[in-house]
Amino acid sequence: MDLSALNAVANAMVTPGKGILAADESTGTIKKRFDAIGVENTETNRRDYRELMFRAEQTMREHISGVILFEETLYQDAADGTPLVELIKASGSIPGIKVDKGASKMAGFPGETVTKGLDGLSKRLRAHYERGARFAKWRGVIDIADGIPTWGCIKSNAHALARYARICQQEQIVPIVEPEVLMDGSHDIARCDEVTRSVLQAVFAELYEQRVALEGIILKPNMVISGKGSVRQAPAHEVAERTIAALKATVPSAVPGIAYLSGGQTDEQATAHLDAMNRIGGFPWKMTFSYGRALQAAPQRAWAGKADNVAKAQAAFHHRARMNGLASLGQWEKKLEKKAA
Repeated sequence: MDLSALNAVANAMVTPGKGILAADESTGTIKKRFDAIGVENTETNRRDYRELMFRAEQTMREHISGVILFEETLYQDAADGTPLVELIKASGSIPGIKVDKGASKMAGFPGETVTKGLDGLSKRLRAHYERGARFAKWRGVIDIADGIPTWGCIKSNAHALARYARICQQEQIVPIVEPEVLMDGSHDIARCDEVTRSVLQAVFAELYEQRVALEGIILKPNMVISGKGSVRQAPAHEVAERTIAALKATVPSAVPGIAYLSGGQTDEQATAHLDAMNRIGGFPWKMTFSYGRALQAAPQRAWAGKADNVAKAQAAFHHRARMNGLASLGQWEKKLEKKAA
């Protein structure tokens, strides 16, 4: 393992003013997105949609440090025969790959899941590296409801995340470690805070036990936020304060950067919360975004599967990427959203 090389990639992924585009939706997930805009879920349409983002050269160059890809996309070619991964690299962005095989029901733990995909991971990572991937992503899902999460679920997902991370580093790939406490449910922000701290403590204990070099990872956590069904939705300043406090209590300073997931927040909420955290400052890591829906919902609506709408979709992508780039610097202002509109 060349830790200095892993650290260099990790630091590049959290370059100030830039963030990570999560374009790793599974075939089933992107079908839901396409259904919402009336687009057939074919391999060609999936390619065309993702290609329009990767060919948004200014946006990619100025605001996107890395792209998480679904396996199909990593090995796909653009309409003109250029490998999509080469379009990403040409913009100065780093290609990455989702390697987990999804959350599976956890035997003996009703309502909880554990993520699968460790079998054969080393071999798959070697092939992905040859294709150009320099980082990977694995998501562990933690739900909040009556009686859950249990310690058994937290421990199992933390262990899987740590094993994945160690295997990635062995294959010279930076692991994005993504423990996601879901914002589904009616829990308040205090409950999310409590669970998030427990999950992060477990994850970093497992990372230590599995001999993962923290200087060569990126953490992709949820923000500490009210559940969608909560009577009280905490304001941005409280989300920011609680999130930073929780991470300061659990995340070692050796980690190069934090790239938050949006987790079902609206586009503007995800931007506002990231901005509020960066305005507070005083933390040892770089903090940026690794957004999927919060970056892509607007361009998807603008595109709607029509070639004539590509420029319009790229403009929508540029706006959201720019807003989040500013938020990663603590320089976003709400009036910039209205100005674009």
